[in-house]
Amino acid sequence: MQITDEFLRLEKTTIPEVGDPLGQQLMDRAKTYFGYELDDVKTYSVITVDKTMSEMAMGLIQDNFVNPVTEISSFEPLLKKAETEFDYVIHAHWGAGVRDNPGATALEDLLDMTPEAQGASVFSSKIYAIKGGVSKEDVEKLAAEMLTNDIVEGFEVYTREEWDDNVGIGRNTPFVTLNKEPQLDVIPLEDLTDEFLQKYSDERNLALHPQDIPIIRAYFHRDDVRAERRELSLSEGPTDIELEQIAQGRSDHCEHNTFKGIFTVIDKDTGEIVIHDNLFKKYIELPTIELAEARGGVPSLLWDNAGVDFFGPDHLYAITGETHNSPSNMEAYGGAITGIVGIYRDPMGTGLGFDMFMGAFGFCTADPEKIYQYQAKLNARRLLDGVIDGVKDGGNKSGIPTPFGNILFNDGYQGKALVFVTALGISEREIDGVPQELKTIHPGDYAIMCGGRVGKDGIHGVTAASEERTEGTPKGHVQIGDPYTQKKMQDFLIEAKKEGLIRFITDNGGGGLSSSCGETARQINSNGTSGLEVDIDKVPTKYDGLDHWEKWVSESQERMTVAVEPSKFDRFMELSKKHAVESTMIGNYNENGAMKITSGGKPIAYIRGELFKEAFPQWKFEGEWSSPEMRGLTEPVLKAPEDLGALLHKMLGRPNICSKEYIHRLYDHEVQGGKVIGPLVGTGENGVPNDMPSDAVVFQPVLGKKTGLVFTQALIPQYYGIDAGHMTAATIDEAVRNVIAVGADLKQLGGVDNFCWPSVQYHPENNPDGKFKAAQLTRTCETMKGACEAYGIPLLSGKDSMYVDGMNTDPETGLQKRISAPGTLQFTVSTPIEDVSKVVTSDAKEAGNLIYMIGTTKDERGGSEYFEMAESIGLNVPKTDYVANMKVYRKVVEATQGGYVKTSKNIKRGGLGVHLAIMAGGGNLGVDIDLSDVRTDKEHANDVIMFSESTGRMLFEVAPHHKAQFERIMGDSAYHIGNFTQQDYQVTGVNGKLAVDEGIMGLKRSFKKPNEDKCYVRGP
Repeated sequence: MQITDEFLRLEKTTIPEVGDPLGQQLMDRAKTYFGYELDDVKTYSVITVDKTMSEMAMGLIQDNFVNPVTEISSFEPLLKKAETEFDYVIHAHWGAGVRDNPGATALEDLLDMTPEAQGASVFSSKIYAIKGGVSKEDVEKLAAEMLTNDIVEGFEVYTREEWDDNVGIGRNTPFVTLNKEPQLDVIPLEDLTDEFLQKYSDERNLALHPQDIPIIRAYFHRDDVRAERRELSLSEGPTDIELEQIAQGRSDHCEHNTFKGIFTVIDKDTGEIVIHDNLFKKYIELPTIELAEARGGVPSLLWDNAGVDFFGPDHLYAITGETHNSPSNMEAYGGAITGIVGIYRDPMGTGLGFDMFMGAFGFCTADPEKIYQYQAKLNARRLLDGVIDGVKDGGNKSGIPTPFGNILFNDGYQGKALVFVTALGISEREIDGVPQELKTIHPGDYAIMCGGRVGKDGIHGVTAASEERTEGTPKGHVQIGDPYTQKKMQDFLIEAKKEGLIRFITDNGGGGLSSSCGETARQINSNGTSGLEVDIDKVPTKYDGLDHWEKWVSESQERMTVAVEPSKFDRFMELSKKHAVESTMIGNYNENGAMKITSGGKPIAYIRGELFKEAFPQWKFEGEWSSPEMRGLTEPVLKAPEDLGALLHKMLGRPNICSKEYIHRLYDHEVQGGKVIGPLVGTGENGVPNDMPSDAVVFQPVLGKKTGLVFTQALIPQYYGIDAGHMTAATIDEAVRNVIAVGADLKQLGGVDNFCWPSVQYHPENNPDGKFKAAQLTRTCETMKGACEAYGIPLLSGKDSMYVDGMNTDPETGLQKRISAPGTLQFTVSTPIEDVSKVVTSDAKEAGNLIYMIGTTKDERGGSEYFEMAESIGLNVPKTDYVANMKVYRKVVEATQGGYVKTSKNIKRGGLGVHLAIMAGGGNLGVDIDLSDVRTDKEHANDVIMFSESTGRMLFEVAPHHKAQFERIMGDSAYHIGNFTQQDYQVTGVNGKLAVDEGIMGLKRSFKKPNEDKCYVRGP
């Protein structure tokens, strides 16, 4: 019996008629990952309560936790030998101290049901009953490498003989027990040398830069600082919590020291030396300020948690994006869900708080279908599945649509995969005359921590993100985000801000309280002063025994720091209780210009804000640039067949081209009701509409208004190996074309730049190509500045995530190899659109309509999908003419908004042939085009015209009765290349012969087939 004097356990499973989708998924993944052919898997969900309750309460539990139509349940073990055939049982559960979201949610429900739940804890777990010809070692491998991750989870495996029907899994209550009192480590001042600080940093994973260490050491040796500390009865030497605070504040993740450094780059072709002093200021900050001023100002950019731009006459929207690479490479699901719910808190903590209306994602991994000799902790397939599920749960369970995302595979992401996350929020411009993008702090305001409690999870996330991943990377920085708690907190804070209760708000993200309190302590108050005092003992914790520094730097999720004036404190706490959100006053803002932390009424930390304004030396980097020709790159020798149809089928099925419909189907696009154009468009098949990808999405964050928000993202790291400058130009140009393809204007474009770059610090043994990587980074920044100026795009927000390198291991020999990801820039473009009724989609509409094209096709297949298919990189990377393109794009906007364009499609990765097939496939229509009508810079072969990736090109569908109007606006910028037809995809080559003759549905099958078996979820 599982009802004892200590705990009770409820098990449930689906009835046979319903089947077991989770079990089927495990069988599919066991075959995909390991080649194991399992006969059957039956799954059971388990809820364990660490106290007993009355029969009435137990009945309430079953009534509320079990669906009587589809599930059966029992407080005794359901899995019995006599009733179910199985060979092994896996019990998978969360580790002690790891956020158990189902368990936490179940406890809240229990507390609502019955007072008997007071003082209880609830734990969730899973049981898998497995039948099949596998050994116990095989099952343990499944459990360890597919079902759990030892960083956050545990498991037990039982054979059929070992399984006891009466005992089942036994008690599963993984409490955290820290049998110690909080400690404070004090470093004697006489020991505080540069050598000591470097060793201390290495041992504690502080990631202090060697150039920063002398400044930090000198600060504590200053006579005035020592005298002040003596007066406070604080040790002259630093405490551990102080050094943790300084390390967080100076980390590359928070301070962007690489981008603010000095790059000395030599062009080895010419001998020219160029010094780039502060990439951020020169290429991002100053151009953005000028661009914002040129279009009449931007409400807020480059300082808050997110950038803010105007949205119609009455509203503002906030946008930001960053990465969650390091945690996701350690624990894919936890890293991704923490990333997406964490980025949601950035708009929530911008200005006085923005209400979330949309999120987006980007996944860059190694090819999940390949077996690599040098392996990371998580193979690419498991990592991809994990991050997909993490973002799915983070968005869907938060009630926030996730309509856009990029998925990209490249061998370079073996060392460290990338997980991009983006968030957008909406707010009124003013509430009761108070501008919502502004916030300030007054001396005497209370510092309040809202949301979740603090635990060991999420410790050293910021400093770990400032280093490459190695075997020694601390595992404590992995967390499990809780979208339910965050949704309650979001609703609470939005209501509080509408009542005028919030003076200042910011996110407890990277670095936890050390970040939010450290930054707000240095925030200039309304009277020009700053300062904050915090009582660390007031910080609510998940369990006892945490050291002071652990409370301070923990990145436990779903927390915000809010400044509230004392007169409004009671009402703020009243609302907090109403929404069942825990809020705690942990300190007061003051005027003394320092961060002071106390415990037991005594100071344990005191750091002047001026330390972080010290003239820390800029980090220095050497760069070397050689042209692709000088590096020995050449074009491959290829001879395409006369019939390009087979090539087109193969291109459409390639991993970076083929349909990712199965991922988009997992994400909710309809929640909140604002979707105008989602990630999938078109006629569809078998009664299911919308099955082809859109270039951009359009949402209405304010229902009832005609105004919408157009959003898109682009990244093309495949060009990095040739020239990161041209990669950047092509990326930004693609993003601009994506938004005008759905009908957006060019008057109010906003950008978000997300850099993920391998280490640029040269080391002859550890990073011998560091100088090339550094030069590539400077080329990217220079190009981004030029492109943004040409297209009029101020950078509303952005983030740089450096050190996308890893040491992978050959499991057979233990040999380790450093693998660096390609320099990657994800570029986001967003813009309001005045009337969403005028948007267009990328799916062809009607046979007989005309196909027009813009742009010139050149032999620019360097880094292309076509060359990659031929296992080559090439030389002739696409080159972008911003000025010429912008002139044409303005005409495109006029023609589209005039109603003369039925369909618009961007030509990007894969080239004309691929995107014409996607466009036609969206409407299940054929095409009839002539390649000799395509504008080229000179004579080219059919395959060049079909698969070149030259920028500045788009396709348009125009009805015959709009031909004259369209041509009048576009002039000679657009040219007619053919027509849409009923069914066949026909392309006449430059020699007048038929080069492609394929059925459109066959091409569509090639596009969808690689991932079609994964598309379990179908819907609009």
